[in-house]
Amino acid sequence: MSGTELHTVRPTYLLVDGENIDATLGMNVLGHRPNPEERPRWDRITEFASSLWGQPVTPLFFLNASSGQMPMPFVQALLAMGYRPIPLAGASHEKVVDIGIQRTLEAIADVDGDVLLASHDGDFLPQVETLLDGNRKVGILCFREFVNSRLGELASRGLKFYDLEDSVGAFTTQLPRVRIIPIEEFNPLRYI
Repeated sequence: MSGTELHTVRPTYLLVDGENIDATLGMNVLGHRPNPEERPRWDRITEFASSLWGQPVTPLFFLNASSGQMPMPFVQALLAMGYRPIPLAGASHEKVVDIGIQRTLEAIADVDGDVLLASHDGDFLPQVETLLDGNRKVGILCFREFVNSRLGELASRGLKFYDLEDSVGAFTTQLPRVRIIPIEEFNPLRYI
């Protein structure tokens, strides 16, 4: 190379806690198990992650495979969208998805890269706090009204929150949410 250094582009690691997103959507937002048309469009989430900071995305989707079974059509769809499915198994008392994400966040703390975590779960608080070192961007993809309150407190340290419906545009239908709306974001057309 003629005196120029090879510069690698900083990656964005997108970690998806699929169980948490699905449970929050079903129990807290919809009040029933989500139908296929009510689920997030995972490709839109990857597109958002890529455009947010203008960086290549490494999308990791954590699945609980402790039953010994994997939802193969879903896994194949994730692969087709560029996700790396991470099916984890363990004892019935182990929260394998949480453990896998915690370990991955800990590993990312030792490498160069920014992080987007799709979850509402406070179990990741220690790892997220460590990542807020002033050298990287860290965000949570979520329904803001259901994020663990202790994670919410980290906004003062630079943690950013991106609403899956409003910021990310991950849904093809309007969700029946009741939440506080900042007046500058209020769109009356959504309600009439």
